[in-house]
Parts: sequence; C-alpha cells; structure tokens
Amino acid sequence: MAPAVAGAASVAMSQALRDRQILDAVGTGAAALSLAGSSFIVLCYLLFRELRKFSFKLVFYLAVSDMFCSLFTILGGPSNAFYCFAHDYSAHFFCVASFLWTTTIAFTLHRTVVKHKTDVEEFGSIFHLYVWGTSLATTVLRSIGSDYGRPGSWCWIQQGSMAKVLHLVTFYLPLWGAILYNGFTYYEVNRMLNNATRMAAGISDRSNQSDIRADRKAFNRWGYYPLILIGSWAFATINRLYDFANPGHKIFWLSFLDVGFAGLMGLFNSIAYGLNSSVRRAISERIDMFLPERIKRSLPTFSRLRSQQENELTSLIVEGN
Repeated sequence: MAPAVAGAASVAMSQALRDRQILDAVGTGAAALSLAGSSFIVLCYLLFRELRKFSFKLVFYLAVSDMFCSLFTILGGPSNAFYCFAHDYSAHFFCVASFLWTTTIAFTLHRTVVKHKTDVEEFGSIFHLYVWGTSLATTVLRSIGSDYGRPGSWCWIQQGSMAKVLHLVTFYLPLWGAILYNGFTYYEVNRMLNNATRMAAGISDRSNQSDIRADRKAFNRWGYYPLILIGSWAFATINRLYDFANPGHKIFWLSFLDVGFAGLMGLFNSIAYGLNSSVRRAISERIDMFLPERIKRSLPTFSRLRSQQENELTSLIVEGN
C-alpha cells in the first residue's frame, strides 16, 4: 500500500510542478508584453516634446508604474527570502500605483468636462502624494503577517489567513475602489454629454452639435477604461477569494486566467491611454521626416494621420504649455 501512496504523491507533485511552470510562463509572457507596451509610451513621452503636457503626464506616470509592475513580476522565482521580500513589495507598490493613476485621469476628465474647471494642473502635487503615498502605505501594511522565511516559486503566496486578509485589504480593496470611482466618473461624463447632445439638437445648433459629437467620439474611446481594470483583475479577485475560502485547493484554469489577464494590464493601459491621436501624429511626423517624397505619396496613411484632428482626452483636459 505504501508504494502506491508514494506513487500517487509523486504523480501529484509532478503535476503541480508542471502547472506551476505553465503559470510561470504565462505570467512572464503577459508581463513581458505589458513591459514592452508601457516602455513604448514612456519612450514616446521622453522623445516627443509636444507630448509633455499635463494630460499626457498622467499617462506617462501610469506607464511608468505599469513598466515597473511588469518588470518586478517578470523577476519572479526567487531563491532567497530577501529577494522574495523585495520582489513582492516592489510589484505590489507599482501595481497599486498603476490603478491609482487611472483614478487621477478620471478625476481630471470629470473636473474638466462636467465641472468645467480649468485648474486641473494645480492638482499635480496632490496626485503624486495621493498615488505614491497610498501605494507606500498599503505596501507597509501588507508586511504585517507576511512570512518570507520560506520563499517559494511565487513570492505573493503568503502563509496564514492574516496575510491573505491583508492582501485583500491592501490590494483588492483599493483596486475595486478605483474601479467603482472610475465607473461613476465616466457615468457622470456620459450623462453630461447626453444632456448636452439633447440640448444642442433641441436648439438646432449645428456648430455645438459638431463639438459634442467630437467629445462623444473621444468619450467612446476613453469610456472603456473602467473595463480595463475589471478585465485585468476580475479573475484574480475571484481566485483570491476562492483561495481564502478553500485554502490549499487550487483551480488550474482559474489561476491561468488570473496570471494571464492580470499580467496584461500594462499592455491594455498602454494601448487605451497611450496610443491616442497625439501620439500617433507625433510618430507619423517623425517617420515622415525621414521618408523620401516618392514613398510618402504612396502611403496616404501618413497624410491622414498628420491632418487628423480627433478630439481625445488631450483636448478635453486643459493642457500645460
């Protein structure tokens, strides 16, 4: 009987190892895509002077947070307790900062479009204090009850119910708070634009209707952003709650979706927030400078991008000089 039990245990351990290797590969691959996307947005900000305005600064700080969140996620699989400590807390700090920066973008959009305020740049220092301070506070609080004496292949797996509760409180509570705030903010902006559209149609003001249609086009793009956080972290939230209720019992497909979608958050943010018309126009202008005229005439896409006047967030927010 003992050999049979030992054989079954060996098979179970082998399967668990294969599952972990698959999850590690998926998490690393997703984080690498996010690292590439967020690094591209950071590079655009540093290279193109015309993008260094208040609206895109918020996107830049979001991309920086995503970049380091992805980087420390890739640096998993620690071999000692100190490395595990540094990896886990660094990833936690920058991942929390990432979704907190989305709330500053939502706040800025709401204050500009709904409240018609032009003082958003004055909130720059407050935004930094709010994002970095909250991220640091949650990271320090999470250290209570953590056990790094026995590092494993995944640093963020902590021992004990206290550590799991603190992880939910310090990470998922701010996350879903950001989701709810962003959702409410974009709902308010959407309602304002709907009211403005009806008023413009009622008075047959064609010029005003044109402006509102441009704002509507912009909002249709930016209104998806609350869904980015939901899509990135819904499976992770379910997985953590399930693990809390059923410790020691893992569902492979749920963990697969968890690490895959969470790792892609930086890529989703870089596409949605960063690749707006201003960035595309800046890139096309630089490419246009080095292309021969004969090739430019055969590629009308560049001329369309140069003349594109799509009204996105950068035109809804008061930009700095």
